[in-house]
Amino acid sequence: MFAGQTWWIVGASEGLGRAIAQKLDAAGARLVLSARSEERLQDLAGELGNATALPLDVTDSDAISAAVAQIGKVDGILYCAGAYDPMPAQEWDADQVELICDVNFMGAIRVVGRVVPQMAAANEGHIVLIGSLAGHTGLPGATGYGASKSAVMHMAENLQADLFQTPIKIQVINPGFIKTRLTEKNDFNMPMIQTPDEAAEACMKAMKSGRFSTSFPAPFAWVFTVGKYLPRKLFLRLMGAGK
Repeated sequence: MFAGQTWWIVGASEGLGRAIAQKLDAAGARLVLSARSEERLQDLAGELGNATALPLDVTDSDAISAAVAQIGKVDGILYCAGAYDPMPAQEWDADQVELICDVNFMGAIRVVGRVVPQMAAANEGHIVLIGSLAGHTGLPGATGYGASKSAVMHMAENLQADLFQTPIKIQVINPGFIKTRLTEKNDFNMPMIQTPDEAAEACMKAMKSGRFSTSFPAPFAWVFTVGKYLPRKLFLRLMGAGK
C-alpha cells in the first residue's frame, strides 16, 4: 500500500513517530523526516532505506512554509509532534501550557494547513493526525495536553467533513500510554502501556484500514470512548479525580 509513496512524518525523531517511520520504510515508502533534533533525524535517516532528514520547528510558520516548498508534493503526511507535562490546574504553568498547545495543535494547524490545499488541488492524498485517548474527555492532570489533543481530533473531523466526497483520506489515531520520554514524567499507574513498536504496529494497521478514527489499545480505550457518555461525576471518580 505504501510502496513508492512519499510520506512526510512530522515528529519523527523519537517515540511513536520514529517507530512508524521504521515501519513505513520497511513497507517501501520514501520518507521526509522532520522534528527539531537534527542529530536524531540524521541517525534515523541513516538507518532507513530511502529517507531524508529535514529539521523543523513546528512553532515557526516561516520555517514550515519553506519546508513545504522544499519538499513539494507528498502522498501522505503524518503529524505526531507532541509536547507534554503532567499538570493539574492548581499548578498551571502558563508558558508551558501554551507551548504544549502550540506544538500539539497549532503546529498541526500550521503544517496541515500548508499541505491540504495542494492535496485538494490534486484531488489525492492521505493525512494522518495523532490524537490521544486523553482527547476524548477531560482528565485529571492533563491541563493543556488533553485540550490540545481534543482540538487535533476535532480538526480531523472538520477535514473529513470537507473532503468527504473526495479521494483524500483523512484519519485520526488516538493511542493510549506509550513508553517514551514523555510518559516517563508520569508518577501514576499507566494501564496497558505499550512500547513505541507496539503502538506503531497498531497505527500502521489503522492507516491501512478504511476507518476514520481509531483508538487503542482495547479494552483500555473503551474506558474513554464510552466514558465520555457517563455522568461526569461518576467518570471523574473512576479516574481518581480529587485524590
